[in-house]
Amino acid sequence: MAKYKCMLCGWVYDSEKGDEAHGIAPGTSFEDLPDDWKCPLCGAGKDMFQAQ
Repeated sequence: MAKYKCMLCGWVYDSEKGDEAHGIAPGTSFEDLPDDWKCPLCGAGKDMFQAQ
């Protein structure tokens, strides 16, 4: 499973872990995140993330 890094703050979305604090279950791919999902650390949109 892929990891995506926020280019503004460095927070990494790990699809294996999801983002349970914000309702995203483990195993959710980055592509399947809602379009309005934001970085939980800095609030950046999905367009500010880059595959690692």
